[in-house]
Amino acid sequence: MAKPVRKTTRPDFDDYCLKIAAVVAERATCQRHNMGAVAVRDKHILATGYNGAPAGQKDCLELGCLRDELGIPSGTRHEICRAIHAEQNVIIQAALHGVSLEGSTIYCTHTPCVLCAKMLVNARIKRFVSFREYSDNSFRELFKEAGIEIDIKDRPSSQIFFMD
Repeated sequence: MAKPVRKTTRPDFDDYCLKIAAVVAERATCQRHNMGAVAVRDKHILATGYNGAPAGQKDCLELGCLRDELGIPSGTRHEICRAIHAEQNVIIQAALHGVSLEGSTIYCTHTPCVLCAKMLVNARIKRFVSFREYSDNSFRELFKEAGIEIDIKDRPSSQIFFMD
């Protein structure tokens, strides 16, 4: 008797990378947002980053959220925060390993704040893909001027499919 043929689905590349960004976000130490970023060029992962305190420093999971304690709304006063943003960390990780992000696509769980957007423009990325919008949308005009394509997708399924 022949084995039944299983129909399998394969996520498109954007969904695949957004799922990876979501898994990277699980490492975040921010109590407000778990954010993850993945830099990709030519279908190869270049670097990843998540939001959290500088390496070796105490984080918000240990100390509590300074921004919450001071009542600072999301999207404002970025300097009053222990965390380095996911987009900043993906740039830093690439730099530490001698990898240029020029021409890459950044997949991120949220759209960037304007500070991260400036850094991404200078890193010369060509595309930014996300499934969640951050409260600060001032990045849009900056990306438009820099010619960076913005794609806001539906959130990919969090389910991981395994073949038996």
